[in-house]
Amino acid sequence: MPEPSTTLPSRDQIKPEYKWKMEDIYATEDLWQADFDTLKGYLPRIMEYRETLSQSAARLADCLKLRDEISIMAGKLFAYARLHRDENTANAKYQSLVGKAEGLLADLGAASSFIEPEILALPDATLAQFRNNEHLADYTFYFDNLARQKQHVLSPAEEEILARAAEATQAAENIFNMLAHADMTFPDITDENGKTLTLSEGRYRSLIMSPDRRVRKDAFLGLFGAYNALRNSFAAILTGNVKKNIFYGRTRRFTSTLESALSDGNIPVNVYNNLLTTVNNNLEPLHRYVALKKKALKLDNIHMYDLYTPVAPNTKFNIPYPDGLQLVRDGLAPLGPEYAAVLNKGLTSGWIDVYENKGKQTGAYSWGVYDVHPFVLLNYNKRLEDVSTLAHEMGHAIHSYYSQASQPYATAEYTIFTAEVASTTNEILLNNHLLKTTADKLKKLYLVNQYLEMVRTTVYRQTLFAEFEKSIYEKAEEGETLTADLLDEMWHALNAKYYGSEIVIDPEINTEWARIPHFYWNFYVYQYVTGYAAATTLAEKMLTEDAAAQQRYINFLKSGGADYPITILKNAGVDMSTPQPVELTLNKFSSMLDELENLLSNS
Repeated sequence: MPEPSTTLPSRDQIKPEYKWKMEDIYATEDLWQADFDTLKGYLPRIMEYRETLSQSAARLADCLKLRDEISIMAGKLFAYARLHRDENTANAKYQSLVGKAEGLLADLGAASSFIEPEILALPDATLAQFRNNEHLADYTFYFDNLARQKQHVLSPAEEEILARAAEATQAAENIFNMLAHADMTFPDITDENGKTLTLSEGRYRSLIMSPDRRVRKDAFLGLFGAYNALRNSFAAILTGNVKKNIFYGRTRRFTSTLESALSDGNIPVNVYNNLLTTVNNNLEPLHRYVALKKKALKLDNIHMYDLYTPVAPNTKFNIPYPDGLQLVRDGLAPLGPEYAAVLNKGLTSGWIDVYENKGKQTGAYSWGVYDVHPFVLLNYNKRLEDVSTLAHEMGHAIHSYYSQASQPYATAEYTIFTAEVASTTNEILLNNHLLKTTADKLKKLYLVNQYLEMVRTTVYRQTLFAEFEKSIYEKAEEGETLTADLLDEMWHALNAKYYGSEIVIDPEINTEWARIPHFYWNFYVYQYVTGYAAATTLAEKMLTEDAAAQQRYINFLKSGGADYPITILKNAGVDMSTPQPVELTLNKFSSMLDELENLLSNS
């Protein structure tokens, strides 16, 4: 495992064609500062509408349009500061700009917090009359959605209190991040080359896949030993976050925290519960996969630290960026010529920041900026995973491009429930293309294994997370204390159920719950599973149907947040209120398991 590189180029050594065009947001920082000053002046302007929205439809329209204008400008301000900061996270100037933008956003949120309560206080007849005004045409779905949530919106004064409390109630997540990512002390271990290195979360992700079993076991014991030493602290932090979400749910008069979390997207609770039931009814293929991995790795006993080990021999892909671009173009061809044109625009017009440089934010993401275009951060390093990441993030980017080009600001933002669909559809189509065009048996074995690992970690593992999260909230809502012992016991039982009798459930895994940041995002993880299942279904339709499937998909991307996500996906051809998409995904997992077995027997 190499030490952090001292030969990374500085930012100014990266060629311009491999950098995103930040000047598309603001040509100069003076223009950023001018908008910042303008936005500060909007604070008293938006407050002038307080207690006046009942006067006329025109007054209400002016207020909502001003809020949209504020939000669009705030989005540009924050994106410019944050993206520049991510070019070099050590840059103090952009750290400062991010802080200034965050503070202003909080002030604006509090200043405009009166709007929804005042609208909901309008008599139904008055609001119905106002909605006929042509200047409020863009807000039809906004009003419908607001009326649906009327019983959960508080008085203006109460809403302002909750808005101002938002920063303080982030304490549990902030403490978790500082403890897990800044203050944790991990031991030194020796890698497969005999080199001593200090374990970290980043290094663990590579070491746990090491072909040397001693290395991955040492990494496993070292990582979870560190978390186990602080398990009581992590239990207290997680409990604080759970209590925060219970407080917000009860304050807004929801029957459960789960219902509260799903309410924003109008997701029925039975979608969540059906997901758990469907996956629990289809655990046998995962048990079979574990048994096959045990056999392929020639192990007497398979342990939790063996799960991430590839069954394929070490397979190297060396894919220069231009070749990666072409693979993505070819892989996404089933989406049709219209999509291909937008994809090419994104790949060639300064949307993407391609290569790693000193201080650059790790990982990858897509960031949509209304009235500009999306931006994509990569750290491309010629691996097959980097090509897949490019396809994934361009899925997000093109979703943002279409929704922002097709929708007014009021309905341009798509929900998290649909966000992962567009990105994962791209990954699935790319993987399908690679499987069809790869003749090398070892590489094909690698690709099949990669697909199975994707389903294991995205569908099965995230459902395990979702089941754990539901259980801990139910216990807390009933007044039970979430001790470290209780959390360990619950986590152990779920791992035993999901992975089956073939695997040894090492006691160290019991504290894995302590390292999962998603548990601070309030019932977020189930959407990875629903998104993957929806994407699998849509990709199948794209590969087997005619241009009508392509057009339905483009319409899905254009829909943004103009309807509820379940409805938007149903219009695209996938009904997430039924178990069929998840069942289709797990059936495909089972058939790919057959393919893996055939490849292993013939290799």
